[in-house]
This record gives sequence, structure tokens and C-alpha cells, in this order.
Amino acid sequence: MGFNKVIVLGNLTRSPQLKYAPSGTAICEFGLAVNRKYKQGEELKEEVCFLDVTVFGRQAESAAQYLDKGRQALVEGRLQQQRWETEDGQKRNKIVVIAESVVFVGGKQEPGDPHGGPEEPAS
Repeated sequence: MGFNKVIVLGNLTRSPQLKYAPSGTAICEFGLAVNRKYKQGEELKEEVCFLDVTVFGRQAESAAQYLDKGRQALVEGRLQQQRWETEDGQKRNKIVVIAESVVFVGGKQEPGDPHGGPEEPAS
């Protein structure tokens, strides 16, 4: 038996894309950049992990409405490997975060307000 749980806090790298499955279920996809700072000897370094996030249902609609590129979000969910084959026969795969919970951090930003307003939960 395995355990698959991930919690990440990062900034959206692109605006959310909302679509609907034939069943009517809302599906929202967005990119997230998660920064990590660490010391290597006396030097402060930073690395960035870029993730694709998919969220479903009511939270997908909320994410599409309230999130935007640059906005910070806390995402809790699980990892899923997606596999496909290109038209020329090359096998591809990527790991995505399937979100169970998305919390909007810092509130919806208004033009000219670098700090935003209150937090708005996705559920």
C-alpha cells in the first residue's frame, strides 16, 4: 500500500484555464511555481519547481474566477503521472498535482494594490 499526498505553496505561472467535461464537471488547469531557498556553503541559492495543477468541480470554477497569473495559492492534493504518445511515436509523461483543496493566499489583487485583500478559500 502506498501514500500519495502533496502540499505546495507557490505563484501561478499562467492564468487558469476552465473547461467542462462532457458530464458537465468543471475542470481548471493552471501552472504553479514553487520556490525553495537554501544555503550552499556561504552562498544563498534558490531553485524553482514548476508544477501543473488540475482541480475539479466547484473549486475549479472558484479557482478560474479568483486566481490569476502571479497570484499565490496553497494546493493540497495528490500526484498523478500522465502518459501519452506523440504523433511521431515518442512516449511522453509528466507528473501533475490533482488538487483536492486550493486556498487563495493574499486575496484578490486590485490594480495598484501589491498586497491584495483577505484570503478567499476555494471550497
